[in-house]
Amino acid sequence: MLQHWGFTPRVVVTDGSNLYPAVLAEVWPQAKHQLCVFHVLQDVTKKVLDGVRRLRRQQARRGQAGRKRRRGRASKARQAQRRRRGPTNKQKATFVYRHRFLIVKRTEHLDRKDWDNLCQMFRYLPELRPLWSFCREVYQLFSAEQVLRLARRRRTLLLKKASYQEVPELVEALGLLKGEKFDQMVAFLECPVGQRVRTNNHVERMNRKVRFDEKVRYSWRSRRSLDRFLHLRLGRLGQQAGVATPRTVEAEVSPGSTSKKRGAPGGD
Repeated sequence: MLQHWGFTPRVVVTDGSNLYPAVLAEVWPQAKHQLCVFHVLQDVTKKVLDGVRRLRRQQARRGQAGRKRRRGRASKARQAQRRRRGPTNKQKATFVYRHRFLIVKRTEHLDRKDWDNLCQMFRYLPELRPLWSFCREVYQLFSAEQVLRLARRRRTLLLKKASYQEVPELVEALGLLKGEKFDQMVAFLECPVGQRVRTNNHVERMNRKVRFDEKVRYSWRSRRSLDRFLHLRLGRLGQQAGVATPRTVEAEVSPGSTSKKRGAPGGD
């Protein structure tokens, strides 16, 4: 149908599935294959959070190898002594767990309270700093305000950083940025500045909406009924956006009767 209406895509955005490359090479061989940056960052941040979980569990188990604590309630002097020592390793690990999302959150979205909690996490667990720095560099790697040569240079420096090679989870995350897939991740940089599309979130959002509308209407399972619904849905969206949509109206007038208008059905 795209070919019938004269649409020839120049860039096709997909996720990281292995089903698409062969099909795209057969159907649209001239189109560039762009991997969705959202799905790439989702896989990278998952590896980073795995590293946060490992470090947090190590800290929670720290200090449990010696003599076991006495049974029963501690005396008031013992409780005061524990308060003077500050939070325990288990309490520090709990704090890191509750604020683990700050490691992968973009710095431009952090408020003052987030910065205070992030600095407290670094004081409790300094090993989190490489994970946070890695996320910042990865986000900068896929910035739309750069050229392709700069993105490749940043990727090369990122792969050669020794501090990231010491963390097992970051080594796995760097493996996602190697090979020909990286050229597909930054294919949007070859487009003009105003036409750089990095994700297919808008398409998936519309697909979820169509699947929901199809689910609540059992009789709309055929292709004809689905095409008809899509025309109605797009027409309604155009009216909400203020776009004039052509609508054909016919009038039938007969002697002794009022005029009847027929047009495109407007209800669901």
